[in-house]
Amino acid sequence: MTLPAWDGPRTAVVTGAGSGLGTAIAHRLAAEGAQVGVTDVNPDTAASVASAIVDTGGSAVAVAMDVSHWPSIEAGMNEVRAAFGPIAILINNAGISPFEKFLDIDGDAFDRVMAVNLRGPFQCCQAVVPDMVEAQWGRIVNIASSSAQTGNARQTHYSASKGGLISLTRSLAKELGRKGITVNTVSPSFIETPSLHAAAESGNLGTGIDQHIPTTPVRRVGRPEDIAAAVAHLVRDEADYVTGQVFGVNGGRVIV
Repeated sequence: MTLPAWDGPRTAVVTGAGSGLGTAIAHRLAAEGAQVGVTDVNPDTAASVASAIVDTGGSAVAVAMDVSHWPSIEAGMNEVRAAFGPIAILINNAGISPFEKFLDIDGDAFDRVMAVNLRGPFQCCQAVVPDMVEAQWGRIVNIASSSAQTGNARQTHYSASKGGLISLTRSLAKELGRKGITVNTVSPSFIETPSLHAAAESGNLGTGIDQHIPTTPVRRVGRPEDIAAAVAHLVRDEADYVTGQVFGVNGGRVIV
């Protein structure tokens, strides 16, 4: 017997849902019965994803949101609330992943990565946790990276931001658990996304994506749906004893 995902409908927000992992997560949560706020800094891609969800029978609303800007976060969350009610599920997926040599990273570049990848999730949590506290139920999933666990050359600022996201996850899990809120991290690696192809095209993956398949234990590139499946499990009612954890979805490339 398949258990329902939740005891009643839930409102979910997925940041960076206009492409890649965020799109797959938004579609999966909608298929599970969530009312999804599809947020992205690009309003056109957000609208396209939300429309596709609605066309397949799901519930979604597109919201333009820049997670590096608090007024945009506040306005965006209020748009979702106006459409679907209090927010019960937050997926902090929006992020940027530049490659730069360490000595070439100036303060502005460092601050930009931190603003999107770490301060953004921090403030998105601040914006929705009051809804969850009032309901005594909530799910937060932060999308980090295996680079946070292993480090990555020419991505010191990116790796540091994702490492901070893991620490944020663990601290929030301890603070919010008594309120019925779980907080977990999914840590992907080598997933078929636009950013992976951009890294390959810029020469940051050696000779390309295919070079790394033989060194991946499951011998394939990951799919966005692999990440969406992990997220879907973590936000279910039946996962309420799982919090503060880091789930590596990486085909065995990183085992920690």
